[in-house]
Amino acid sequence: MKNFVEKGETITVTAAADIASGAIVSIGDIAGVAAGKYATGETAVVNLNGVYEVPKVTADVIAQGVKLYVVAGQAGVTATGNVFLGYAHNSAAGVAGTINVLLAR
Repeated sequence: MKNFVEKGETITVTAAADIASGAIVSIGDIAGVAAGKYATGETAVVNLNGVYEVPKVTADVIAQGVKLYVVAGQAGVTATGNVFLGYAHNSAAGVAGTINVLLAR
């Protein structure tokens, strides 16, 4: 097919600030996970598919399968004003510091 560009598994962006490897990254209305460590101004690769262990809002009790959003660089359940990240791959208690997220479009 002549108009195929790519599979869409990653997106590149110029890092507006330093990005840690595995950090949640929001690009407009898209969110993913950084494929590596990037300094400000570098071209960063952000994964858009897969399951990743990411930091979560520790106050949130999260059930498996619920929608997760980017809340101050962490996965949380608050939708209002936040970018959709994906779905909880597992459940997590309120005291848990991380959760596995299935990235989704």
